[in-house]
Amino acid sequence: MLVSQKHLSKSFDNELHEVIDLFMQMGHMVAEQVLIATRALLAADETSAKQVIADDDLINQLEVKIDEQIILLVAKRQPAANDLRLVMALSKGIVDFERVGDEAEKIARMACQLIEDGASPKGYSEVQHLSNQVRLMLLNALEAFARMDTQQAFSVLQSDTVVDEEYQSATRSLMTYIMEDNRHVSKVINILWVLRALERIGDHARNIAELVIFCTSGKDVRHADFMHIKQIVKQTTDASLSSQSAK
Repeated sequence: MLVSQKHLSKSFDNELHEVIDLFMQMGHMVAEQVLIATRALLAADETSAKQVIADDDLINQLEVKIDEQIILLVAKRQPAANDLRLVMALSKGIVDFERVGDEAEKIARMACQLIEDGASPKGYSEVQHLSNQVRLMLLNALEAFARMDTQQAFSVLQSDTVVDEEYQSATRSLMTYIMEDNRHVSKVINILWVLRALERIGDHARNIAELVIFCTSGKDVRHADFMHIKQIVKQTTDASLSSQSAK
């Protein structure tokens, strides 16, 4: 009986690690889509923009594949406690990744539109800056998930606040420009849509970071205020350090 239990546990670990590997693969894939889409916009590279649009289907297929594996994992192994939280986090996280892929596709479509209509007179520096920030957020959220690092996850949440502020500032600046000079309204509006897509990508990176905190603490922090989240992160970190020192 003990041999059987060990075998089942090892099988579960192998299947779980396979899902985690696919999860990380999907995360890095969508981060790359954001990079390529933004570069296509800035360089007026229609070929790359169209490739991002075409590759969105690959991301959708990967979401379905991971979802199917998660359903099988739950049905066969019936995970509990920490394992169940992790499986739930993986299931929620792939939805965020799929939506990041959608936002990257939107940026690519705006790039194609701007190539066809002519470049916007303003907004490209803001796109470059915001894109760098949200992609870094996404990569940091992925690293935090891989290591189950609550401190790094909390840092991602802090970065999202900065991104939101910079998005609002860039939006106000471009709206002021439109009101002062309405000759390029449609082009500037396309840039505004790009900035909005980037801000949403930052939100999805934040969601991944919140899942890390959920996995490590068991607390759902989606609607919690910053001070409460900070306290949870501190308690989780202290408990982890105490556990390590006791070994």
